[in-house]
Amino acid sequence: MIGNHYLIRILLLASFLTTASSAIARNPVNPLTPQVGVGAQYDSTHVYVAPDDVDKFVASFLATFGGQSTKQVVATVTPTPSSTRLQLLQTPVGTVSLFGFKTPIPYPFEAERTGYLVTDMDEAIRLAKACGADVLVSSFTDPIGRDAVIQWPGGIDMQLYWHTTKPFYAAFETVPENRVYVSPERADAFTRSFRCFSHGKVVSDDPRAPGVEIGRPNDTYRRIRIESVFGKMTVLVTDGQLPYPYGRELTGYEVADLKDTLSKATTSGATVLVEPFTSQRRESAMVQFPGGYVAEIHASAK
Repeated sequence: MIGNHYLIRILLLASFLTTASSAIARNPVNPLTPQVGVGAQYDSTHVYVAPDDVDKFVASFLATFGGQSTKQVVATVTPTPSSTRLQLLQTPVGTVSLFGFKTPIPYPFEAERTGYLVTDMDEAIRLAKACGADVLVSSFTDPIGRDAVIQWPGGIDMQLYWHTTKPFYAAFETVPENRVYVSPERADAFTRSFRCFSHGKVVSDDPRAPGVEIGRPNDTYRRIRIESVFGKMTVLVTDGQLPYPYGRELTGYEVADLKDTLSKATTSGATVLVEPFTSQRRESAMVQFPGGYVAEIHASAK
C-alpha cells in the first residue's frame, strides 16, 4: 500500500507536469520548437510588375540602392501552368524577387508579401500550422527547390522556400523591415503566431505611436516591432482608414542618407509619394518605383 508521503509526492509531480505542459502550450516562443530560419539576407520581398516594366524597375531599384541582379530567366514558379520573367535583385539594404508574369497569375500568388528561406520545408510547414498559420498552397517543386504559401492570422500571406543547393549570400549592411498592417482584433494573434514560428522577440510595442507614420498626423496608433532570424518586422495596427499610399508598401529600407537616396530614386524614374518627415528619431519617405512597387525608405534622423 502506498504511504501518504509517496502519494503526496506523486500528486505534486503530476500537478507540476500538468502546469509545465500547459505553460509550454501557451508560450508563444516555445524553446522546444525547431529554428527553421536561415537569415535575413535569404529572405526577399515579392514584387510583381507587368512584363514591360521589368527592366525599368530593375534599373531604377538598383540605381537607388546599389547591388546587382541575377540573370533574367523565364520559368514556371507556380504549381499550375504559368510563365513569368524572373530575377533576384540583391542590394545592401534588401532583396527583391521580381516577377513579370507573361500569363495570368494563378491564385493566390501575388498576394504573398515576402518569401522566407527555411532549412526544412516539411518541418517549416508543420511548425507554421502548429503556430496558427493556414497553408494556402501545399508544398510544390520549382526549378530550384520547393515552395509553399501560408497565411497568418490577420490575412498576411507569405511564401516559404527550400533550395536544393544551399545558397550563400552576404549579410545586409542594414536589415530591411517587413511592414505588416493588421486590425486591432487580430494584432495579438498575429504577433503570437509569428513569434512562435520565428522564435522572434518583441523589441517594442507602442500603443500610442505617432499617427504621422501612417499619414494621420492628428492621431496615434499601435506599432509593434519584432526581430528574429528572418529579420525585422513592423506590425502597424490600424482601423484601415489609411490615406494612399499607406498600407500599400511591403518593405521599409534603411539607408545612410535619405536625401541622397531619394535623389537617386527620382533620377532613375521613381516617384516620391510622401515627402520626408521625422518621427521618433527616424526620417522617412514613401517612394513608388516603375511598375507600381511602393516602398518605405528611412534613415536615422540627424
